[in-house]
Amino acid sequence: MLCQVAALNDKLLYLKFSKFATFGDDALQVGTRGSNLAMVQTKSIITSLSKLTDEKIDVNVVKTTGDKIKDSQLYDIDAKGIFTKELDRAVLEEEVDFAVHSLKDLPSELDDELEIVAVPPRESPHDVLISPYQWDALPEGATLGTSSIRREAFCRYHHKDVDIKPIRGNIDTRIKKITSGEYQATLLAEAGLNRLGLTEHLRERFSLDYMTPAAGQGALAVIARKDSGKKNILKALNHKDSYQEIMAEKKVLEVLGVGCQWPLGVCARVQEDELKLQAILLTPEGELLSKHSMSGPVNQAEAIGLEIAKRMGEDCQ
Repeated sequence: MLCQVAALNDKLLYLKFSKFATFGDDALQVGTRGSNLAMVQTKSIITSLSKLTDEKIDVNVVKTTGDKIKDSQLYDIDAKGIFTKELDRAVLEEEVDFAVHSLKDLPSELDDELEIVAVPPRESPHDVLISPYQWDALPEGATLGTSSIRREAFCRYHHKDVDIKPIRGNIDTRIKKITSGEYQATLLAEAGLNRLGLTEHLRERFSLDYMTPAAGQGALAVIARKDSGKKNILKALNHKDSYQEIMAEKKVLEVLGVGCQWPLGVCARVQEDELKLQAILLTPEGELLSKHSMSGPVNQAEAIGLEIAKRMGEDCQ
C-alpha cells in the first residue's frame, strides 16, 4: 500500500510541477534527485520562488551515484558527494541554473565555482524511532535497520542490545520493512517524515543530546554557480538563522575532515541572538572520543564551529 501511495504521490508531484514549468529556453532550470522526498523538497523551493518571480521553472531530474547503489552500506564506500556530484556537475556545466540538495548530503567542501546561495527555513533536525515498540521496550536482539554509521554507533554508545543490519531504500520502503515485520525498528530523520506527511509512523523523537544528528540534518541547500545571474532571486530564499546554524556545523566537518564514514553528530540551534553548537564524535564501536558544546553570538557561527572542531581535534590526538 505504501508503495502505491508513493507512486501516486510521484505522479501528483509531476502534475503540480507543470503549473510552474513551460520547458522553454527562458525558464529557470532546477536540478534535483528523483526520489519522492527530493521532489517534495524541490516543489517547496519552486512554491517559494513563485512568490518572488514570474519566471517559469523547469525541473530536471538527475540520477546520482547514491541512487544507483542498492546493496551496500554507504559508509563502506567512498561516499563523498555520492548524492550530489552529478547535480553539481549539471550546475557547473550550466545545464541547470541551480540545484536543491538535502544539506547533510553535501561534502564538506564544494567546488570552487559553486556556493550555497540559500538555506530555506530548517525543518526538525531530530532523529526519530520507527517501530511498534518504544525505544526502552525494544526486545533483546531486536533487528534494527540502519545504513548510518552515526546511528549505529549511537546505538552502541547507549548500550542497546539490538541486532543492527543494513537497510536501504526510500523512506516509504524503510517504513514498509518495519510494518511488515522484516525489521523491528529503524531510525530516520524527522524532517523527511514531516515533509512526506508520514508522521503517523513516528514512535519516538530523540533529544538532540541523546542522539545528536548529522550536520545539516533537516536543512536544504540551494546551490548555484558563483557567477550566476540568478543569485539575487535565489538568495531571497535564505533564512538567516538556519544559514548560520549550517555554517557552524559545516565548519566542524571542514576542520575535522570527516564525512559519513565517521560517527559524528553535530547540531547548532539559534535562540533569539544566541547560537548553541553541540558535537560528539564516537568510534564505530560506540566509544566516546570527544564531546563539546559552546554558545555565542549568532554572527560568530563559523568561529564557534572552528573552536569546537579544534577542541575535538585535540581530544583525538
